[in-house]
Amino acid sequence: MRTLIYGAGAIGGYVGGLLAQAGNDVTLLARGAQAAALERDGLSIEWPDGRKLEVKTPVLLPGAQSAPFDTIFVTLKSMQLADAATDIARLLAPGGSLVMIQNGLPWWYFERLDSPFAGARLKSLDPDGRLAQVFDLDRVIGAVIYKPVMLTGPGRLFIPKVPLDRLIIGELDGRASERANDVAAAVTAAGMPTEITGDIRLEKWQKLGGNMVWNPLCALTQSTSGYIAASPAGADLVRRMMAEGKAVAASIGVAIELDAETELARIKTNFTQQPSMMQDIRAGRPLELGAILEVVIEIAALTGVAVPTLANIAACVDLLDRRVREGRIGIAPRPA
Repeated sequence: MRTLIYGAGAIGGYVGGLLAQAGNDVTLLARGAQAAALERDGLSIEWPDGRKLEVKTPVLLPGAQSAPFDTIFVTLKSMQLADAATDIARLLAPGGSLVMIQNGLPWWYFERLDSPFAGARLKSLDPDGRLAQVFDLDRVIGAVIYKPVMLTGPGRLFIPKVPLDRLIIGELDGRASERANDVAAAVTAAGMPTEITGDIRLEKWQKLGGNMVWNPLCALTQSTSGYIAASPAGADLVRRMMAEGKAVAASIGVAIELDAETELARIKTNFTQQPSMMQDIRAGRPLELGAILEVVIEIAALTGVAVPTLANIAACVDLLDRRVREGRIGIAPRPA
């Protein structure tokens, strides 16, 4: 089985490194400095206890010619999918599987779903319908990953010491399938516990419940979640955002297990872990706003749920994102 990691950054590099170390036929696709480092030096993964994993695998650039792959783990951020969709589709073997590991809600959320909104296109995720046109949903497996990984330099990953290590996958229609079993078995054997769910949308919402709060707040304040939880005003923001997010999920029949007080207590000692949006701001990278905040607000508009706090936070993050895209925020900002 030929496996491609499309987007071998932090998460993609980690999953690909584990699979390659376990003896799987793995190719990493990256671009820029990351691709150059992977090609020259290979992938280096380091843990807090000093353990290291050094892996050298074939490296592919976007658009390069290659034999097709049986399984493609797509680990791009959601806003990068449209530009890469045609390239991803051409690299997939007939009958192959796309394991879509993205944060937030997916563009296919209302597809193959018994819902009053069945077939509705989420414009915050697929504004021109390109994803729906290019990707064959028969090939898609949804996925949620719980694994904080930091990209500390081109080709170099660091795994923070936190009790999270799980990949959850599921078919869009909830059925059991042989291909999902094969993916789960391969990733578990490589060292990352993998579960198969009959409700991948619930799992998407379950992780989003935290991401839609901590990612934007940490990015805006440049503070880790522990500092936000310790601030009375910050904790109040967390409570309001979580309440609004739960209400939106409930409006389309999803009951997520999320309690603000439990979450604040869990996070109160976390003063080091940097959520992905916070890392992106510091590196001058665009933010994954659509799948984490804008889509929740879009669904709220469909179902008539008021989300004033989420809307205000999203407006602030959008402004921050625009400044990042202009190159005026990050490691080496240009003069204003």
